[in-house]
Amino acid sequence: MKNIFKLLLLSAGLFTFWSCTKDENKNYFEGGTAPALTASKTGTIPLSFAAKDQEAIKLSWTNPAYKFTTGTSSQDVSYAVEIDTTGANFTNPNRKTIVVSKELSIAFTQNDFNDYLLNQLQLKPGVPHNVEIRVKSSLASNAVELPSNVLKFVVTPYAIPPKVTPPSSGELYIVGNATPGGDATGWDNPVPSPSQKFTRTTPTFYTLNIALNADKSYLLLPVNGSWTVKYGFDGANNLNNTNSFDFKEGGGDMKAPAVSGTYKIEVDFQRGKITVTKL
Repeated sequence: MKNIFKLLLLSAGLFTFWSCTKDENKNYFEGGTAPALTASKTGTIPLSFAAKDQEAIKLSWTNPAYKFTTGTSSQDVSYAVEIDTTGANFTNPNRKTIVVSKELSIAFTQNDFNDYLLNQLQLKPGVPHNVEIRVKSSLASNAVELPSNVLKFVVTPYAIPPKVTPPSSGELYIVGNATPGGDATGWDNPVPSPSQKFTRTTPTFYTLNIALNADKSYLLLPVNGSWTVKYGFDGANNLNNTNSFDFKEGGGDMKAPAVSGTYKIEVDFQRGKITVTKL
């Protein structure tokens, strides 16, 4: 009986020791310091096509020094540099985000920074704009995000040549079995006009409202009835995201959305993008 009693006491003691040890080994987040962001420029970021390969701005920030009960975190810290228009509070869906792994600085050429302003934030060239920049630090899986202070700048993006050369004809047509004119006849060319002719709203921007057949294909032509020049997806045939994608001269067939209906097709030669929106 004594032996049984001693065994019970020993078991209870081991359980108590194990429980205490388990609690003591728990690792708790104790905090960190938001990165302090500084820049090589203040007030204005100069941009010009003539100096496009020169540095526009260099950003630097401090280590957030994430700490846990076991000491300073050994996990890799990643950083997200965000560029947005003033007043949007970094909620603009068109804001530019650049992910930096481990490093505490990043530099941008005037060409790259200008590209962010024109093609991501979609700012008008030749006009001053107010923008803000910050950096957010985080651990794995975006855990424990710490945003930095916000730096404010005035920038005037410069106009650049279109990513895709607009048609010299000043006209644009849609052809293919995704279109009403191609539903029964496949890829007959020429196509019905003006029903399959785009409207040119600027020298680099064309729009068309048209019914599209689900999961069929189409291309764009600058001359109705000619296959000499065509515009298509910047990739293999029919592998485009059907709602928004890059295109190029001589590109592959473009796949229509998965649901038949009337769509607005916007062709932006300046940005080299096609947007398809259901009406």
